[in-house]
Amino acid sequence: MPACSRLEDVEPARQRPGCPPLLTVSESYQAAALIVVGHGTTLNAESSAPVYQHCAELRRRKLFAEVREAFWKQEPALGRVISQVTAERVFIAPFFISEGYFCEAVIPRALGFLGEKPAEFTRVRQNGHQRLAYCKPVGTHQSMTAVLLARARQVTEIPSFTRPPQPKETTLFIAGHGTSQNENSRQAIERQVELIQPLGHYAAVHAVFLEEEPRVPECYRLAHTRNLVVVPFFISDGLHAQEDIPLLLGEPPEAIKERLRNGQPSWPSPTEKNGKLVWYAPAVGTHPLMSEVLLQRVREAAAWG
Repeated sequence: MPACSRLEDVEPARQRPGCPPLLTVSESYQAAALIVVGHGTTLNAESSAPVYQHCAELRRRKLFAEVREAFWKQEPALGRVISQVTAERVFIAPFFISEGYFCEAVIPRALGFLGEKPAEFTRVRQNGHQRLAYCKPVGTHQSMTAVLLARARQVTEIPSFTRPPQPKETTLFIAGHGTSQNENSRQAIERQVELIQPLGHYAAVHAVFLEEEPRVPECYRLAHTRNLVVVPFFISDGLHAQEDIPLLLGEPPEAIKERLRNGQPSWPSPTEKNGKLVWYAPAVGTHPLMSEVLLQRVREAAAWG
């Protein structure tokens, strides 16, 4: 299938299957600034890579007066970046998978969008001469279905010792983090299952989690097909996507670390485990279409006034 177009005037009927809705060139914001906010960590360089990746792509398109990266747990710090931006209109786009604690409580409270009570949440506010808009997270946008399906299709097209699996002979697993501390953490993943299953692309679609039931190793029990495709619903190819999930799928830790040292994927696709052939995709957050999802969130926020 041809790759999805990026920023073009495309009529909905002409859009290629599996692509998210596209912005048109006329919807540019050349007098506004965009700040893409990631969680960040000092423990894994891959954590921040997708934020830099998509900011670079959006700068290349010259749609905004300025596009800046910012993080909560590493430099450049979000508060400092906002203070350095001079545009009168500023879009702050959280590059997060779910409407979880950091995205919907910690960060908006620190930026003045959220008061002491949940009802005091406003996504648009005036800050001196600037009008700030706090976008919704990318991971809950409806276009993520297309990104996820593109990831699943892409990994099975890699040349290997076997023919690409037929989707209807394959079970798709969407792997998320999950946490008992915030129910929103799993809702974004479960929503994707609800959207993809009725499409009939795969024999079955399931959600599995690192820290909640059903857990990642349950893939082998849940799948009634020989072929499995596992897509990590994570922002980055960090520790969870590169090491934790492959380990839980049954790959030896020494093999994972050796491949990573050699610059190879931690899971060769496909790998046979427990009588199944398993294809394992990169994280959704690194897919090029995520730049389009960011723009969709800006488009939505621009309509708020």
